[in-house]
Amino acid sequence: MRAVWAILLGAAAGIGLALWLASEEHADRPLPDPRAPGAADSQDADALPGLYRWRDDKGVLQITDKPPRGRPYERVDRQGDPAIAVDGQRQGD
Repeated sequence: MRAVWAILLGAAAGIGLALWLASEEHADRPLPDPRAPGAADSQDADALPGLYRWRDDKGVLQITDKPPRGRPYERVDRQGDPAIAVDGQRQGD
């Protein structure tokens, strides 16, 4: 008999929790996603794909969106250093 009461009490608590979460007070607030911090970091990295800097057989500097095969290269981020401000105005004009 106790098992029946425990099941009924658990079902009532579950229904109450579902109704509370569905109320308008909580409807606009998204549930926290435990993957969110890592996902945001990976999205930032994917938002601006990197460029690749390398030298060809003649020693000419090449910058491409895909790494070269069979030669050393350096990955260059498209996002600039936040400590460097570029305002587009020339000095001394």
